Amino acid sequence: MRDAALLGTVSELWRYPASSLAGERLEAISVALESIEGDRIFGLVDASDNEIARPDRAEKWHKVPLIRTRLNPARQLEVAVPDGEWLSAPGVESDRAVSAYLGFEASLRPFSQENAPGYSGPMTAERYRKAPIHLLTTASLARLKALHPEGAADPRRFRPNIVVDMAAIEGSFPETEWIGRKLAIGDLLLTISEPCRRCGFTIIAQDGFDNDPGILRNLVRHNAHNLGVYCTVDRPASIKLGDEMQFV
Repeated sequence: MRDAALLGTVSELWRYPASSLAGERLEAISVALESIEGDRIFGLVDASDNEIARPDRAEKWHKVPLIRTRLNPARQLEVAVPDGEWLSAPGVESDRAVSAYLGFEASLRPFSQENAPGYSGPMTAERYRKAPIHLLTTASLARLKALHPEGAADPRRFRPNIVVDMAAIEGSFPETEWIGRKLAIGDLLLTISEPCRRCGFTIIAQDGFDNDPGILRNLVRHNAHNLGVYCTVDRPASIKLGDEMQFV
């Protein structure tokens, strides 16, 4: 049974076909028990030692979030470096473009064969898998902006799958207070499992905003490193922009 109160509505939907690279903004997503269709199915590695991209740890990876990604209608990965054209990946041409942009030999590789039919090259291992869904509210972004008004509290810093537009609550990052509660978004049912602990990735410059250590400093000081929440899936469904979110 759902509570009567409407918490908010879906304002942004994202998937990230390649881990650490820029995501693609969508009008609808299909959510399965374990993941969003097409989310984080490729990784970028240093071809010299197979190290997977870690923008939060090493400066050599700091330009990675500026590389765009998308899945074409055949569910094949395409990437584009800044000022470059879209290229099919994995492939020699896309690896050459990414390597030239980063300044060292790099390679895009799938996490499993099913993600790249016909691909016969090496795979790479997933860096981590926390939960199927990362949810963030505009209320929490508003709280961060109030604490750090000179900064850009842009959702892209935090790589959510679902952004819910809801009224700001003074002094609160609301979803981090909902751990253990269940949510309905359209026909999708979720359980909020844990807060999303933030790392150095959040301060890195992306298209439209600069490097900003104050982002993470304020989250450490005012919300125990956290922004947004991870969710497990109780009932899979497709959701779209404008769907309503309520407690169950």
